[in-house]
Amino acid sequence: MTDTMTEATHPQVLIFDTTLRDGEQSPGCSMTIEEKLTMAHALEELGVDILEAGFAIASEGDFAAISSVARAVRGPRVASLARARREDIDAAARSLEHANRARIHVFLASSDLHLEYKLRISREQALAQTGESVRYARTLADDVEFSPEDATRSDRDFLVEIVRVAVEAGATTINMPDTVGYSTPEEYGAMFREVRQRIPAIDQCGVILSSHCHDDLGLAVANSIAAVQAGARQVECTINGIGERAGNAALEEIAASFFVRADHYHLRTGIHLKKLNAVSHTLRQIISFGPSPNKAIVGANAFAHESGIHQHGMLANPLCYEIMTPESVGADSTHLVLGKHSGRAALRHRLEALGHSLSPEELLEVYHRFVALADRKKNIYDQDLIGLLTHRDHHSGEMARVD
Repeated sequence: MTDTMTEATHPQVLIFDTTLRDGEQSPGCSMTIEEKLTMAHALEELGVDILEAGFAIASEGDFAAISSVARAVRGPRVASLARARREDIDAAARSLEHANRARIHVFLASSDLHLEYKLRISREQALAQTGESVRYARTLADDVEFSPEDATRSDRDFLVEIVRVAVEAGATTINMPDTVGYSTPEEYGAMFREVRQRIPAIDQCGVILSSHCHDDLGLAVANSIAAVQAGARQVECTINGIGERAGNAALEEIAASFFVRADHYHLRTGIHLKKLNAVSHTLRQIISFGPSPNKAIVGANAFAHESGIHQHGMLANPLCYEIMTPESVGADSTHLVLGKHSGRAALRHRLEALGHSLSPEELLEVYHRFVALADRKKNIYDQDLIGLLTHRDHHSGEMARVD
C-alpha cells in the first residue's frame, strides 16, 4: 500500500509528545530553556501534533520555558500541565499566551489510594474539584484536556463518573493514564471500551480519548496500542521512552508500529519517520544518557546483525531479517557486525568491500583465523581483518601470513 493510499483511508492517531514535561522529570533529563527550545523545534519538524512543554506552576524556569516554546513553535499545539487548582490553571494559561494553538492539561487523581494518602480528599470533593477546574480552564482556553491520574487503579464506577463530570464541564480530550505502568493490554483496552460505552457523550461530542502509559512492566507501548484499538485517538509518549521511573511509551516505537503494520492497525500518524533517529540523537546530546543499544528503532544495534545465519540471509535479501529499512527511520545503514557468531558470507562481503577478493580455499583459511581471534576479542575492526589476510608466496606458491 502506498503512503498516499494510507493517508486517504486510515484514520490518524494524534501524537502528544511529553518529552519536555514527563520526560524531563526523569533523573538526569532536566533541560535548560535553550535545550527545550532545541528539542521543541526538533519535535515540530518530526511532526508531533501536541507538544507538552512543561508544568507552568512548577518553577519560574519551567514557566519561562513554556512561554519560549509557545512563542517559537507554530506547528504543534502547545500544552501546559496544571493541577486541578485555579492558581495552576492561571499559570498554565499565562505561559501559553503567545501560543499559536494552546491546550491546558488539567489532572486530578482518581484512585482511592491517591485520594486518601496523597490528596486527602473524598471522592465527592474530587468530583467537585474536577468539574470546577475544567469549567474554569475552558474560560481561558478552547482546548482543555483532563487526566484522572492513576486511572488504571481506580474504581471503575468512580472513574466513569469523574470522566463524565469532566466531559460535561467541557473537556475536549480525556486522557486515562496508566500512571504506574500497572495495567496489561487487555485490561487497558477494556477500560477504554467501557468508558466509551457508558458515556455516550464522548463519541457524540467528539471528545478525543488519550492514552498515557508508563513502562514499569515493559508494557507501555503495547498498552498504548491496545487503547488505540479500543478507540483512543491520541497517544502520549516521549522520544527514546524517557520519563519517570522506567519511562513512558516510546514515540518512535508507536509511530513505526503503525507504519510497518498499517495492514493490521489501519491507522497512521503525522510523524516523519525519516527524522526519528535525528531527533533521538538530539535528545541524546541534551540529556545525560542515550537509549540502550538494543532499543527498538533508534538503538545502535537496531539494524545490526552478527549471527552468521542472519548475515547470510541479509546478504541474500534484507527482508529475511529486517522488517523496515534503516533509511525509513533515518538510520545510516544496516551493519553486519563481525564477531564470533559471524559466518564466511559476512567475512567475504567485508573483505571484498575492503578491496580483497579471496578464493574459496583462501577464505576458509582466513575464516579459521578470524574465528580464533573473535573468541579472544569482542570487537573486530577492519585493521584486524587486514592482519588476518594471507598472500601467496611467489617462490613457494604456499600461503603466508601478511603479518
